[in-house]
Amino acid sequence: MYTVRRFVVRHSRFFEWVYECFEPMLVFLDPVWSRFGYNRMERPVAFAERHIKGLLFDCQMCGQCVLSSTGMSCPMNCPKNLRNGPCGGVRENGHCEVKPAMKCVWVDAWEGASRMKGGDKISIVQPPVDRSLEGSSSWLRVARERAEEKRATRDAAREAMAEAFSEAREEEPAAAPLATEPPNAQPMQEAEESTSVLTVEKTPS
Repeated sequence: MYTVRRFVVRHSRFFEWVYECFEPMLVFLDPVWSRFGYNRMERPVAFAERHIKGLLFDCQMCGQCVLSSTGMSCPMNCPKNLRNGPCGGVRENGHCEVKPAMKCVWVDAWEGASRMKGGDKISIVQPPVDRSLEGSSSWLRVARERAEEKRATRDAAREAMAEAFSEAREEEPAAAPLATEPPNAQPMQEAEESTSVLTVEKTPS
């Protein structure tokens, strides 16, 4: 697993691209997750996530995945579970003080982030680990959060449009003003009378 984990860090830009394609698919499937129920889908999706991410990233299934912000190096592989940078015990060769044979996960994180398009996200301060989410699927959590954000944005746009339309209806006149007739316009009644006169004159006796 350790060898694969280091391979992923060296190719972090590729795996960043894979996730950028994968996340919209999760959000697109929100109607499916909602129809079956997120709670019902939790177990099978978490099973798949544990095996896929476990193979690639040595994932510990914390339920709060931050791989895209840590150079594809999982901070939960740190013996101290540090989420915001290395401790003061990193050795001169970049290895961990607790596990000397292992390179510090945060040294790997900075290396991986330097290759990624969104590498600046490594400076974002991560909240403390919520232990109640351990073992849960971060894929489903992200899908639900992104879908809710999209719905909120769509609803806000609809409300803004409805409000603007309502204000426009209040400001517009009750009836549109009639256009001014041209000076040489002939009243409708006179026009009909002249037409009937011409018709009588043309009728043969």
